Amino acid sequence: LEHDKRDPEFAMQLAYSGNEDDSFYVPANVMILGLMNTADRSLAVVDYALRRRFGFYTLPPRYGTSDFADHLVDMGISDKCLARINTIMTSLNSEISNSKALGRGFVIGHSFFCPRESVVQDEDTWVNQVLRYEIQPLLEEYCGTQQALLGRLQAILDS
Repeated sequence: LEHDKRDPEFAMQLAYSGNEDDSFYVPANVMILGLMNTADRSLAVVDYALRRRFGFYTLPPRYGTSDFADHLVDMGISDKCLARINTIMTSLNSEISNSKALGRGFVIGHSFFCPRESVVQDEDTWVNQVLRYEIQPLLEEYCGTQQALLGRLQAILDS
């Protein structure tokens, strides 16, 4: 993927093509974007290798933006429900960011609240399920044995 390895001479045979002539290389004019949450980092050696070879740009969660609001309104979410999501998640992310144990690399993105289908029928149930079955287990994993921190974060979820 490095810039100096993007010529046809660096092409690699495709593993499952069945044809020895099938190969692939990344052309010089192609930009590859990879997404990685700090919380998803696993093998330090691999993470360091990625950081040495690629540029990084921080994309913060988009709660409170018109794009986020427009998407949820298009999915049938009321202004009241949108305000609830924004309030809870902004408060939660502020607490996470300010935590010495976690920090800004552990803030929770808006993708949890980007449904593919309309949720008009019962938006409160939908939000409660996302908070209880998706975000709460994530927080429990983040906090581990730090019960005081988990309690503060849980209080925000319950608000």
